[in-house]
Amino acid sequence: MSTRVVLDGPVYVHYGQFYVESGTEHADMEKCFAGQENGLCGAASPGVLFCVTGLHTGSVRLTVEVCDGEPELDDRWEDVVEVSFRPSGAAQVTGWCGEWGHDLDLAECDYRVRYSARDMDAGGQRDTSRDDEDDDCEDCTVDAYLLQFWPAPKADDVVVRQTSDTAAYWHGVSWTPSP
Repeated sequence: MSTRVVLDGPVYVHYGQFYVESGTEHADMEKCFAGQENGLCGAASPGVLFCVTGLHTGSVRLTVEVCDGEPELDDRWEDVVEVSFRPSGAAQVTGWCGEWGHDLDLAECDYRVRYSARDMDAGGQRDTSRDDEDDDCEDCTVDAYLLQFWPAPKADDVVVRQTSDTAAYWHGVSWTPSP
């Protein structure tokens, strides 16, 4: 299996979130999570993924991979969910209000997406990190995330693994779309 690493390093999050957006669609939390089982990666809105982090504001470690087949499940990740996604144009992983972005170079086809998290509770307990805290070390992030894409037919979202209290909380939130 071949894997293309799109991004690997610290990214800045606000309000404990980052997104995958394509075409002209933008992330709306309520729409993205409406009717889903998992509360970490909202995929109910076409062409958009809404990803939740433990840290409220500051840098988290994010790795994004595009694979040609389903990757092995890595036991180092404490919380893991899977969703289906189909881009509706050029897709980017982005921060709050487009503060940062990285092109994914995805074909417009159906993908399975695995969103994996480590140390969400520690990130939530830290709550906020400052930019100047990260100046003295290469990677001072607390929580880490892995977003993996591979071509696959559309399927329901699923919670693969849940160990953190943060993930348990978000999985328990019920979202219904506004009328």
